[in-house]
Amino acid sequence: MNVYGSNIIESPNDSTLQEDLENTALCKTLPFEKLKDSIILVTGATGLVGMQMVKSLAAMNRLKDANISVLALVRNIDKAQSIYGDLFGRGDISFVRADLNDRDGLLLAVKSAYVDVSRIDDKKNAPFYIIHGAAVTASKTMVEKPVETIDTALDGTKNMLEVARELGCSSFVYLSSMEVYGSFFEPTVVTEDVMGYIDPLVVRSNYQLTKRMCENMCIAYAKEFGVPTKIARLSQTFGAGILPGENRVFAQFARSVMNEQDIVLHTKGLSEGNYCYTADTIRGLLTILIKGDNSAAYNVSNEDTHTTIAGMAEFASKKLAEGKIKVVFDIPEDNKFGYAADTKMKLSNAKLRSLGWEPFYSLEDAYRRMMSSMKQQGI
Repeated sequence: MNVYGSNIIESPNDSTLQEDLENTALCKTLPFEKLKDSIILVTGATGLVGMQMVKSLAAMNRLKDANISVLALVRNIDKAQSIYGDLFGRGDISFVRADLNDRDGLLLAVKSAYVDVSRIDDKKNAPFYIIHGAAVTASKTMVEKPVETIDTALDGTKNMLEVARELGCSSFVYLSSMEVYGSFFEPTVVTEDVMGYIDPLVVRSNYQLTKRMCENMCIAYAKEFGVPTKIARLSQTFGAGILPGENRVFAQFARSVMNEQDIVLHTKGLSEGNYCYTADTIRGLLTILIKGDNSAAYNVSNEDTHTTIAGMAEFASKKLAEGKIKVVFDIPEDNKFGYAADTKMKLSNAKLRSLGWEPFYSLEDAYRRMMSSMKQQGI
């Protein structure tokens, strides 16, 4: 059956997201010839970036006959079914149920899926790529369950590197974060060879410190075992397709605008934010996967969207809400919301742009497209 000619589209209930998926699939700057006929494993496939990656690859199959066998690693099949709907039956995506912290179960599940697609799709010598994006992303969880946050990062990444090692991965991209840089107390343009300060005695630092350790683990596996690892340091990524329950600052601001409610900040909002639209990020990751140097890190950020949190709140209230709402400060004495420490940095994207990538969407584009998507989804 030629599933790639199927009329089942990737996001039937969200035309804005569907447009993003198809634009990515048809993007002429992507190294399509390297992706064609490959096997690509995506972890965190029920998260925002993982979901859009899987669906973008599926759109390539449908629109360009890419013949990519996608392995989508998930922990909760019911959640995956609610996100992917009819794509469960389309045939080009295999949903692999596994817990990243269960080394033996993970290896067994991935190997089984890999063997199946290699045999059924006749891909015994196909390039095998891994995009490892599964991680804790909720700040509140980092504060309330720091041990579990650390375990998921370290054990999960080590186990995925073992998968890459045992199955002979052609390229492995680890999704790190701009938080790996820590704090800068003076305005700083941050390139990939610069690091700021992280206080290890602050419980919220678990996320930043484990990102640093996981990056080093990728370098260690490259050095000792020859695993071709690359690192993508993501800025805060948002756009069409955000999932129900999303409560990071961009979603909070968007809901305030849509509901004509004042934006409430629980910090002074002095920390400088670095952002990137989801579709731009997906293209960046695929560019790093194929064109990036092994054992190298790349910032994935749109420099033109750089602003403070307070500045973005003012932008949302004045530009998006046309002055119908205002920004209110309600700052607690302790950091019960788990916000990262203030930092003054602007991520440079020059290294990624040197590979031929460029961001397409402005901050206003990102918000308007995200809000359009949210309205269609009813979230």
